[in-house]
Amino acid sequence: MISLDLQKEYYQALLEKRTDYEGIFYVGVKTTGVFCRPACPARKPKFENCEFFETAEQALLASFRPCKRCKPLSHPNSVSEVVKMLVDAVEGDPEKRWKNKDLEELAIDASTARRQFKKRFGMTFVEYARARRMGLAMKEIRSGLQVIDAQHASGYESGSGFRDAFSRIMGAPPSSSQHSTVLKAAWIDTKLGPMIAISDDKSLYLLEFVDRRGLEREVERLREKTKAAIIPGSSEPLRSIEKELTDYFNGNLSEFHTTITMIGSPFQQSVWHELKKIPIGETRSYTDMAESIDHPSAVRAVARANGCNQLAIIIPCHRVIRANGDLAGYAGGVTRKKWLIEHEKRMANKKDRT
Repeated sequence: MISLDLQKEYYQALLEKRTDYEGIFYVGVKTTGVFCRPACPARKPKFENCEFFETAEQALLASFRPCKRCKPLSHPNSVSEVVKMLVDAVEGDPEKRWKNKDLEELAIDASTARRQFKKRFGMTFVEYARARRMGLAMKEIRSGLQVIDAQHASGYESGSGFRDAFSRIMGAPPSSSQHSTVLKAAWIDTKLGPMIAISDDKSLYLLEFVDRRGLEREVERLREKTKAAIIPGSSEPLRSIEKELTDYFNGNLSEFHTTITMIGSPFQQSVWHELKKIPIGETRSYTDMAESIDHPSAVRAVARANGCNQLAIIIPCHRVIRANGDLAGYAGGVTRKKWLIEHEKRMANKKDRT
C-alpha cells in the first residue's frame, strides 16, 4: 500500500514529467482506464483520479491498459524488438491465452521471450499476458455488473453483461440442463492490495489477493467442483466479509464471523480447521501443525494443504512458519505474510492491555 505522502510525491513528479522517477512508479488514470509512466506527455489528471503502482504488473491487474502515448511497457527505446512485438500482440488481443506454439508462429523462442520480459519488466511474458487478461476480468468484477437470471438459465453468453474476458477466466454462464448454481464475485480493496471474494447467497468460498500465483487455476477448480458459473455481483457473505476485512485491517477485528465453505479432502480440511485454532498474534511451525492433527510425519503434506487454502486471512495459513523461524512461502507474497503476522501481534498486544 503506497502511503498518501508518497502518492503526493509521485503526483508532483507526474506534473513535472520527472524522468528520474522512471521505473519507480506507474500511474493509473481512473477516467481513461490507462496507466502511464511519470514523464508521459499527455494532459495530467486530477490527483483524485490517479491510482499509483510500484510495478506495471500491479497496474495491469487493477484493470488499467498501457497508455498509447508514453507506452510504459515499451520504454526506453533500447527495449528489444521481441518485447515490442509481444506487447503489441497482447494489446491486439488482450484476452488471448498464449502458448509456446503462438510464439513459434511469430518466430520467437519461448525462453527468449521469458528472459527478455523478466529482465525488462520483472515478470515473464506469460505473467504479463495473464496480468493483462486478469485485469480485464477484474474490471468487470470491480464494476459489479449484473446479469439477467433468464440468460443464466439459457446459457446465452452474448447478452450476459460481461465480456468474454470474464467468461474465459470465471467460466461461461451455465445452461439449465447442466448447472443450477451461480456464485457471485466481488472486488475488495484492502491495505495490502485488492482481493477477490466469491460466494453464493449463504457462504463464502474463496478470498484471495488478485495477484496471487495460480489464482486463475484456483477459480477454475472452484467452478468445476461446485459446477457453477461465477459472475460479478453481491451477496450477504460478500458484504459481510468486506466489512470484516475493513475492521480487521483497521485493527478492530480479530475473529471472522462470515459463514464459509471449505472445499477440500478430509486431510486438507483437518489442516484448515487446525489453522483456525492458532490464536491471533501467534505462529506455529509446519511440524507443530502435523503433530496437532496426529500425523507427525506428514509435514510436507501439511505444507501442501496450507498452500491449497482458498480463504486467505480467514483461514490463517499466514500464521504457519518454518521451525527455524523463517517465514517460508506464501501465495500472497512473503512481504504480505510478514505484515499480517506483525499486524496481528499488535492487535493481540492491544487486546492484552485492555
